Amino acid sequence: MTAAAHAGLHQPVLDWYADHRRDLPWRALDATPWGVFVSEIMLQQTPVARVLPVWTDWMTRWPAPADLAAAAPGDAVRHWGRLGYPRRALRLHAAATAMVASHDGAVPDDLEQLRALPGVGAYTAAAVGAFAFGIRCAVVDTNVRRVHARAVTGSAQAAPALTAAETRLAEELLPRDDADAATWNVAVMELGALVCTAGSPTCELCPISDRCAWLAAGRPAYDGPVKRAQRWAGTDRQVRGLLLQALRDADGPVQQAALDLVWSDAAQRGRCLAGLIEDGLVDPLPDRTYALPA
Repeated sequence: MTAAAHAGLHQPVLDWYADHRRDLPWRALDATPWGVFVSEIMLQQTPVARVLPVWTDWMTRWPAPADLAAAAPGDAVRHWGRLGYPRRALRLHAAATAMVASHDGAVPDDLEQLRALPGVGAYTAAAVGAFAFGIRCAVVDTNVRRVHARAVTGSAQAAPALTAAETRLAEELLPRDDADAATWNVAVMELGALVCTAGSPTCELCPISDRCAWLAAGRPAYDGPVKRAQRWAGTDRQVRGLLLQALRDADGPVQQAALDLVWSDAAQRGRCLAGLIEDGLVDPLPDRTYALPA
C-alpha cells in the first residue's frame, strides 16, 4: 500500500491535532533543535508531566549544546532529578560534547549524523529529524504503534516489540508533503496519548473512528504475546535510584556509612553501587567516599 491508499486518515487526524494538541514548549515555533533533542531523550519511557519541569530547568541552565558540554557530567546527573534511567543524562552530556567537537556546537540536521551521536538510536534520530528539521521520516513510538495497530490492522494492541512490518506500515502512512509528514507523526502520537489509549480508549472522541478497522471488527480483544509489567519496589532500579539521590542531595562526597543507611540489604546495595560506578554515574574517591562524576 502507499500513502495515497491511506490518505483518508490524514486530514481528520491533522485537523484534530490542530484543535487538541497540548501546549508543550518543545513543540513551540521558537523551540530550538537542541530543545527538541533534549526533550526526546528525556521522554524515553517517561511521562510528559515528569519531563516538563526538568526540561525547563535544563534549558535554562544549558540553552545550547556547548553550555552542557562545558559542565561536569555529574552536573547533568544531579539535575536529571528523578526522571529515571539516569544514564540518559550522561548520554546527553556526551552527545552535547560530540556536537561541539564535530558539528560546530549545533544539533546535526542529518539522520545518519544524528544516529552517530552517543545514546541516539533510530527512533530518537527520526524524532529529532522530523520535529526539529522537518525531515520526512517515520517516527514510531508506543502510542503511534497502537493507533496504527487499531486503525489499520484491526488489532487491539501492537506487538510487545517493534516489528519490521510495523515500520513499513508507518512509512506507508506518511503523507507525501514533508510538512504534513512531520505534523502527522506528532499528531498520531498525540492521538495515542490522549484518545487511543492502551487501557481506556475514548473512541467516541476519535477523528478516525469511522475508518478504524478495530472498531469495525467490534473491538476484538488482543490475543497476542503480552509484555510483562516491570515491578519497581525492591528492585535494583529502586536501590540505584536511592543511592543516586543521596549523592544528589549532598554538597560534596558522601561517606560509605551514609550510603549504608539508604538500603538495608548490604549485598544488593553493594551490587547496585558497583553497577553505578561501572556505568560512570558515580566516582569512587579515597577513604570510602563517593561522588557524582566530575
